[in-house]
Amino acid sequence: MLKTDKEKAELLKEISGVDTKKCMKCGRCSASCPSYDAMDIRPHQFVSYVQNGDVEPLLHSKSIWKCLSCFACVERCPRDVKPAKLIEAVRLMVIREQGKNYLSPDEIPELLDPDLPQQLLASAFRKYSK
Repeated sequence: MLKTDKEKAELLKEISGVDTKKCMKCGRCSASCPSYDAMDIRPHQFVSYVQNGDVEPLLHSKSIWKCLSCFACVERCPRDVKPAKLIEAVRLMVIREQGKNYLSPDEIPELLDPDLPQQLLASAFRKYSK
């Protein structure tokens, strides 16, 4: 079990394959995000948090469930940083900390709220039901 935020940040970088040092903080990723208004931590902030080794707020963020996984942020990034991959890595870390490698259908209603994007559910089932 990982103990420090620094270790968790390194694992997130490894899982996602993202080099956070490439980010120049231009904000294009967040500007193109269709879920921007619903997020408490924006895509560009995910990169900064991981780069600074401050992972705990990300693990408790509602943004990991608000992200549509549409990869608009990935397409717009001029440095190929891929913030969506970091967000997905955080989702995976949260699920693994629960002692699982997937979301079960019984857990989905706990996450639902009226504004939850349907694409997120389809993405979660596709990724975590294997």
